[in-house]
Amino acid sequence: MRIEHIAMYVNDLEKTKEFFVKYFNATSNKGYHNQTTDFRSYFLTFDDGARLEIMNKPQMMDDEKGINRTGYIHIAFSLGSKSTVDELTERLKDDGYEVISGPRTTGDGYYESCIVGIEGNQIEITV
Repeated sequence: MRIEHIAMYVNDLEKTKEFFVKYFNATSNKGYHNQTTDFRSYFLTFDDGARLEIMNKPQMMDDEKGINRTGYIHIAFSLGSKSTVDELTERLKDDGYEVISGPRTTGDGYYESCIVGIEGNQIEITV
């Protein structure tokens, strides 16, 4: 068994798509639009085949996303090397995204950094 994809609602579908394309080399499908409900989505595919569905529809709730909330807390991307983690972390920081930890080696042995990415969602960048 494997997870087929992860999905998340976002306010700005196009900006979110471009974020994952720009920083994480995602490729996007052409998108989907249900004319009746005005639901829209893109499937973003990453190099290893993992997929993220980003979605938008009218009248979504947009509660504050505290870092220590319950439920899904972050998405993690493995980049393959410490230097790549360092480079992407610095690039995101230079582009105005908040780095909330790292890059560092954690107590459980991961080399990682965590940023607050698009629309306040936490992203972990690891080897």
